[in-house]
Amino acid sequence: MFDLPPHSAYAMAAVLGLLVIASVIRLVLRWRKPDKDYTELRQRIQSWWWMVGVLFVVLAANKNIAIAFFGFLSFLALKEFLSILSVRQADRRAVFWAYVAIPLQYYWVSIGWYGMFIIFIPVFVFLFLPMRMVLIGETKGFIRSAGTLHWAVMLTVFSISHIAYLLTLPVKNPDAGALGLVLFILFMTQFNDVCQYVWGKMLGRHKIIPKVSPNKTWEGFIGGVGTITLCAGFAAPLLTPLTFSQGLVAGLLIGIGGFIGDVVISSVKRDLQIKDTGTLIPGHGGILDRIDSLLYTAPLFFHYLYYVAY
Repeated sequence: MFDLPPHSAYAMAAVLGLLVIASVIRLVLRWRKPDKDYTELRQRIQSWWWMVGVLFVVLAANKNIAIAFFGFLSFLALKEFLSILSVRQADRRAVFWAYVAIPLQYYWVSIGWYGMFIIFIPVFVFLFLPMRMVLIGETKGFIRSAGTLHWAVMLTVFSISHIAYLLTLPVKNPDAGALGLVLFILFMTQFNDVCQYVWGKMLGRHKIIPKVSPNKTWEGFIGGVGTITLCAGFAAPLLTPLTFSQGLVAGLLIGIGGFIGDVVISSVKRDLQIKDTGTLIPGHGGILDRIDSLLYTAPLFFHYLYYVAY
């Protein structure tokens, strides 16, 4: 079992407290306006309870179980990504090797081999997959299929594996431990999504990229980034080795990176003319709908933290 450091335990309690508040608010809304349909809100909150519950149990178990959990998350994300994109039937063997890359990548994470962790997918998998596709002998659609498979593995496996690697870094904040790093990036990324949504609803007037995401506004983006930057500044010394000023930079990266991750996956959905990437999470859609921001914030935060503190 992980020993829960006090600051990480407090952060978990704070998240559970927010979920309790959200559940109470939904009940009050249903009581005050019984004629209004709150089914989607109920599904979203219930899904959050399940997601947070599973995550906290896994993180509280031990490091290897937590790393395996993120590996399984990569598997689900890659499977979902490939299910919505067109991959040639001839490439099923190359797709098999893309899945094989998942346990290998997370094995490098589990043994703390930073050198292999950082180059395995961008170098070895990147070079191997097209070679395997060439051996099939089918050239029609080769470039599109290779690009699709490369991008899918980079986003769903390489990006997410950065969260798992945080658990293997030396502990430099004993009050938060390795869990603090994971809780920081997960909570700040999700809170950034909420902040940009709320600011956009309150003050949103000027759209940023209406053809991609009509609800994204400059007011929501600036308000959300400003809020999360300030919150990260205060939270960083509690959960990470970063100082207040370093936490501000981390918050800025998370705010901007989260926005980019969100609109990139939105662009994919617009191109494919679908609303959600899946139906696995009631009220939220698919795995990619829920972790789209993390696909960018996780590697950005990891490498900033690694450069500054390690």
